Amino acid sequence: MAEIVWTHEAARCLEEIRDYIAADSFTAAHKVVTGIYDKIQLLRDHPRLGQRYDPIADREVRETLYGHYRIACLLVNEERIEILGIFHGAMDIERYLQ
Repeated sequence: MAEIVWTHEAARCLEEIRDYIAADSFTAAHKVVTGIYDKIQLLRDHPRLGQRYDPIADREVRETLYGHYRIACLLVNEERIEILGIFHGAMDIERYLQ
């Protein structure tokens, strides 16, 4: 089972998503944040979940989807996964992941 490590950037991303949605609905914000968190927990047993993010060739950066969000993570090895960020699908994430 892999250890999941949240970067400060990823934690900030999740907080911003929560705050943005909560401005309209606390219930919806809780549902989305919980869903994203639960999806990330799947990486413990399935570290290669999702697809490889090809623009970065020197590291194994992967992305998986939850609703309109892209979850970017770095597979350090089979025992450690770093969550790099959570981005809305409309965002250009390349500038954040380079």
